[in-house]
Amino acid sequence: MAKEFNVPPVVFPSGGNPGSVPQQRRVPTAPFQPPRPANPNLPFMSFDIGSAPPPTSFSAPVFGATGVGIGSNFEDEPPLLEELGINTRQIWRKTVSILNPFRVNANLHEDADLSGPFIFLMGFGLFQLLAGKIHFGVILGWVTFASLFLYVVFNMLAGRNGNLDLYRCLSLLGYCMLPIVIFSALSLFIPQGGVVAFSMAAVFVLWSTRVCTRLLVELASCGDEHRGLIAYACFLIYTLFSLLVIF
Repeated sequence: MAKEFNVPPVVFPSGGNPGSVPQQRRVPTAPFQPPRPANPNLPFMSFDIGSAPPPTSFSAPVFGATGVGIGSNFEDEPPLLEELGINTRQIWRKTVSILNPFRVNANLHEDADLSGPFIFLMGFGLFQLLAGKIHFGVILGWVTFASLFLYVVFNMLAGRNGNLDLYRCLSLLGYCMLPIVIFSALSLFIPQGGVVAFSMAAVFVLWSTRVCTRLLVELASCGDEHRGLIAYACFLIYTLFSLLVIF
């Protein structure tokens, strides 16, 4: 049995397409203008972009020649090593003075530094690494302990008149490690534990002991009368480092 449905009639707008939507005309609005201040003396900036005239020319920014900005001059800047306090010429002169144990110029070592000793210690550890021994931590630890030991011994012997500070003691001890570094390099070509190795170790230990003792006595006053005891302390220190090379 069929049912009948009442469908309302469809009415289309007059003068248009059934599928078209009537468009509304947009009314132009005025540009935004902020409220003007009550005081006429205050400056006022207009935000009306359309009323501003377009720019006719563009000028690039000009940097002054006062060393600020892109045009700064780096020719007057000191070298990086000089800013870090590393004097390569002074390190080379000190190294050459250590190579001659009979004519050591103590005046070159008045200005203590740790750049040269650090290079020698790293070279010593590198030669030990080439021999199959990893002793970087041992070397740095022994140098620190040896510097404290030599500092205490010297100041106890000199008494109140001793003027050896720990920084200079560490610098002298590190520079006098150069013969031990040379021995460590030569030990790569000789059998370890033999008579030749012990003989060479004795020569290089005496070399380091003589140079370090002379520098300590000449740079730090009131140590000449205790030269033998200072030499004995230096001999023990460098013998300890030579044993790292032999064994």
